[in-house]
Amino acid sequence: MSSRRSSRARAAWGLFRTEFLFLNRDDLPSEDEQFEAYRAAVEAMRDQPVTIRTLDLGADKTVNGADRGGPNPALGLRAIRFCFAEPQMFLTQLRAILRASAYGRVRLLVPMLAHSHEIDLVFQYLQQARDTLEAMNVPYERALEVGGMVEVPAAALAVPLFVRRLDFLSIGTNDLIQYTLAIDRTDDMVAHLYDPLHPAVLQLVAGTIRSAVKAGKPVAVCGEMAGEVAYTRLLLGFGLRQFSMHPMQLLAVKQQVLRSNLADAEALASRILRADDPEKIRQLLGRLNR
Repeated sequence: MSSRRSSRARAAWGLFRTEFLFLNRDDLPSEDEQFEAYRAAVEAMRDQPVTIRTLDLGADKTVNGADRGGPNPALGLRAIRFCFAEPQMFLTQLRAILRASAYGRVRLLVPMLAHSHEIDLVFQYLQQARDTLEAMNVPYERALEVGGMVEVPAAALAVPLFVRRLDFLSIGTNDLIQYTLAIDRTDDMVAHLYDPLHPAVLQLVAGTIRSAVKAGKPVAVCGEMAGEVAYTRLLLGFGLRQFSMHPMQLLAVKQQVLRSNLADAEALASRILRADDPEKIRQLLGRLNR
């Protein structure tokens, strides 16, 4: 499927999953500890952007001293909801991220946004963190880009609102699939129903990419679909140009991109979106990957 008309997709640089600074310890990391970790990552990447995702705690990830578990953690107080419930912890993290932004290209990514008022609150807390740093004459990047993760169907269906308020988007396909299909993929009783090729999932992913591209806003996929070679050409056909994945998957995906013909990928991806029969979708995907 190689052709002179190849796509210009690239790997999205440096996603920093900050919750790993909080796990497997008895206390919360201080502002200085977080700042040093973020700065080290930013300086290591030199002039390349580092996307720092705010805390994605809750569900299967909890920390001592800030445990707010509920009867259904995946649908409860997790990610940005958890941060709003722990404002001092959130402000501490935001100040640390802002301080690190003075040392390189930093982008702030907020997980599990679903409502307009949540975007408002994020910017309010961000301004509060900025005000504190300015009062202390601490440098930071004033033009910090702020993006949001599309992980729940509500966010995917409200993408026009998101692209008006945010600088970039990142599609978290793992959670988006789970929430769309009401399936816990870690539950052996229903894990076999977890299907990235479900027509509803494909419509949400493709629609999010189209809306972002139309608005001129960068969009990436950072779930497992991005690192799965079988889906590379499908995502290219949807219009995706930024893939974020584990480093071990980069070479295989890059090779698939370089061997791909964008026109063919777009045509077959369009046919896949129009299909509603699972077997037909898989047949078309097989043709796409020849």
